[in-house]
Amino acid sequence: MKENFQFKLEKHPTRSTVDSHVNGSLTVIWRDWDHILKNNPKMVYVSSVEPREIKGPHIHTKRNSYFTCIHGKVVFILQTNGGKFLEIESSTENSIMVHVPKNIASAHINLSNSTSVVLTLADLAWKPNDQEMKNTIFTDYDWKKWN
Repeated sequence: MKENFQFKLEKHPTRSTVDSHVNGSLTVIWRDWDHILKNNPKMVYVSSVEPREIKGPHIHTKRNSYFTCIHGKVVFILQTNGGKFLEIESSTENSIMVHVPKNIASAHINLSNSTSVVLTLADLAWKPNDQEMKNTIFTDYDWKKWN
């Protein structure tokens, strides 16, 4: 079975109650009946990434994570078990949820000129001393292409 690493999210315009003009939008991240996530989230958190900064690469050995950039523009880089690199963009305009399964190395880089914000849903709650994350490096990945 082929692993799906990205999900296009449902986005709906919101409207003014006074005159019905579009005043924003609503993006669906998770609903229990969608069955996008294999396991219901046990933890939800928001993290920030400064401009042009890279978080990772690292591997979570016990948890599956689902990431959505809710402000700014981030590219997620996943290295599959076969060594292939996948690049998936998620941004305010491009509402994509990125699935990083346990034991898959990943990193993400902020392509914005301001701080980007990422919403994360995880199927295992993080504890400061659980040591389920392993740092790694992508020795053959071209990080310079994002400069």
